[in-house]
Amino acid sequence: MSYFKILGLEKEPFSTSPDPDFFYQSPGHKTVITNLVIELRLRRGMSVILGDVGTGKTTLSRKLVQSLRDREGFIFHIIMDPVYESEHLFLSSLVRIFGIEINVKDASLLDLKEALEHFLFQKGVTENKTVVLIVDEAQKLELNSLEVLRVLLNYETNEYKLLQLVLLGQLELYSKIINMANFIDRVSFKYTLNPLNEDETREMIDFRLKQAGYQNMAPLFQDGAIREIYRYTRGYPRQVSLLCHNALKSVVMQNKLVVDEQMVREIINQETRNGWAAPAAVKR
Repeated sequence: MSYFKILGLEKEPFSTSPDPDFFYQSPGHKTVITNLVIELRLRRGMSVILGDVGTGKTTLSRKLVQSLRDREGFIFHIIMDPVYESEHLFLSSLVRIFGIEINVKDASLLDLKEALEHFLFQKGVTENKTVVLIVDEAQKLELNSLEVLRVLLNYETNEYKLLQLVLLGQLELYSKIINMANFIDRVSFKYTLNPLNEDETREMIDFRLKQAGYQNMAPLFQDGAIREIYRYTRGYPRQVSLLCHNALKSVVMQNKLVVDEQMVREIINQETRNGWAAPAAVKR
């Protein structure tokens, strides 16, 4: 039997996979989701979301797709690892991602750009669809790839952009684009995600437990345990999930009923001794 079943849970509450149903929306995350939905519905072009490792950018993108999936007219494509050695490789990849057929052998850069322009015009104008390209880990984009995206953002009608672009990246993405004047001025919405505060960390833990089916009136995590979790993780959602997962395993293995402060400290000390201290904790 899985540990979460023993605790009266229906699902694993603290998986680090980007499940949108377990995405706790802090005020900052809600601000991003709300603004992105507006930007996409108005087809304004490019949005850039920055955030340190583990602040929830990937799960946020899945929540965005989930929020708009049931609305007619949206076509989503996601790039998870945008590493391309050349402009031609990036354009060729976009053609494949969009499912565009090119009846030209050894297509040139011009062939690829024209195919993409025709596709975006067909979907955006003829079919009145909104094509959304989400690029995760966008700090990995090379300058030639950023230039490709800039060109694609030039495809527009008198009223709206034909491609909606959402870049999610670590903070170094900003240093790449800030000096590209003809790129940065195309950003319609930008936001930097920060770690959670202590109250938000508590709310995230409670939210994920409820999503996993926890119905007991007694809290599974004592106040002192949550304080220790926040102190160690500094509110980075991924690290919070990892530590909470280990804490619930300890509850089961030690045949206890709740996660207390001492238990969390023991887990943290063990991880520190083994050289597995969370990056967020190391920054303290």
